[in-house]
Amino acid sequence: MLPCAGRGFVMERLRMFINGQYVESKSDACMDIYDPSIGEVIARTPRCTEEEVKSAVEAARAAYPGWKRTPPGQRAQLLFNLRNLIKENLEELTYSVCLENGKAWGEAEGDVGKALEMVEFACGIPTLMKGESLMNASRGVDTTEYREPLGVFAGIAPWNFPAMIPMGWMTPLAVACGNTYVLKAASFTPMTSLKMAKLYKDAGFPDGVVNVVTCSRKEAETLLSHPDIRGVTFVGSTSVGLHVYSTAAKNGKRVQALCEAKNHALVLRDAPITRTAAGILNSAFGCAGERCMALPCVVVEEEIADRLVAEIVRLCKKQVIGPAYDKNTNLGPVATAEHRDFVLEWIGKGIEEGAEIVLDGRNVKVEGYEKGFYIGHTILDHVAPSMQVGQSEIFGPVLCVKRCKGFEDGLEMMNANPFANGSVIYTQNGFYAREFTERTDGGMVGINVGIPVPIGVFSFTGHKRSFFGDLHCHGRDAIRFFTDAKTVTSRWFDEEEMKSEKVSTWDGAV
Repeated sequence: MLPCAGRGFVMERLRMFINGQYVESKSDACMDIYDPSIGEVIARTPRCTEEEVKSAVEAARAAYPGWKRTPPGQRAQLLFNLRNLIKENLEELTYSVCLENGKAWGEAEGDVGKALEMVEFACGIPTLMKGESLMNASRGVDTTEYREPLGVFAGIAPWNFPAMIPMGWMTPLAVACGNTYVLKAASFTPMTSLKMAKLYKDAGFPDGVVNVVTCSRKEAETLLSHPDIRGVTFVGSTSVGLHVYSTAAKNGKRVQALCEAKNHALVLRDAPITRTAAGILNSAFGCAGERCMALPCVVVEEEIADRLVAEIVRLCKKQVIGPAYDKNTNLGPVATAEHRDFVLEWIGKGIEEGAEIVLDGRNVKVEGYEKGFYIGHTILDHVAPSMQVGQSEIFGPVLCVKRCKGFEDGLEMMNANPFANGSVIYTQNGFYAREFTERTDGGMVGINVGIPVPIGVFSFTGHKRSFFGDLHCHGRDAIRFFTDAKTVTSRWFDEEEMKSEKVSTWDGAV
């Protein structure tokens, strides 16, 4: 059994991972890492200096030429090694996510599992990077298109998924394509990323291919302008995402900025009440609502609204609220005290705006864990379209219920939101499901699926103010993001042509 956090836990000062080894920072400034389940500091991570960030970039730059020349098949073999090591260390990594983030055990295991999914996808890199060719593109002329790596990429990770996002969405495909990587781990939750960086070393990746630093936003700004960084992936708030996008793009870098969301579900009158309520419960309150594909807002037809809300409340009351590493827990704490206060403030604002609170999780207490950052299931009903609580991202275990007259009214409410990561419809009606798919603004659509995140072979396609950039993460888009196309046009002269003194203006093109 793994030890219970906080009870006899030895305070640890974390180290950066640069050029294949853990490195002590010269900085005296540290950032506290909490165990949200007990509300106590369990480790400290250095706020490394700007020069140390640059040293990580230099290590990645130095490693790039050799790594680029490593055949994709050999890179894939190392990814297979990494895949096996993640599976061997699954319990330890799951516990690490529970400890620093507060996800319930099953959710934390899924966090690591989704990182593993992307590593497994990256193992197919020889096929994924294959180009195209055409013989006799013009008479006697052949054209081949290759995909090549670009150099050093950087990732700026959020705190809500310590494994899946930095070590799933960001790192594996970048290095599989032949690039090297510098990850700025989340300040609140860097432990899992640092552990997984060492697994790359153990899997046989050359030193400098994967590097992890911990720093504040000020030092991370270096990654947006450094001449050796070719592209940046960011996941976080829309305000910061816009800054990352505009600054990095201005400096000639490729950018993926995955930002906020306020995903909605439209529930039509023919939806099965209990199964729909169970799907909404899982989608709204899973991971304590701290995910950009959560379902924090439901638009339901008036005819069934009271019954649906009552059923969601009934199911919520059956769930266990408790520490993340207790395998009986259904709803764990939110990640930080500051975020808990932010969510509580939004609940208060919703009530002030006129929403009806039908389930109040503001005063929940967990016996033996009274200092933990807990918020219980909270449901605000009769949320009007004009209320900010139903429009802004809260990122906590809070469900807003809006009521509509029918399909058209509900769809209009949903599409009025400035964010469009995902959208969901619950119905047994195929016509409305198809209409919804075509007309919703959401980039990822669920039909009776509350969290419509596609598996890693497809792209993560947020729309509107949920995404800034041209190429999404996951799938084929990610391969294009991490590579450049190069076309080669060639011809070989026969005996007669070798003697020719005349060459067409459009030599090789027609």
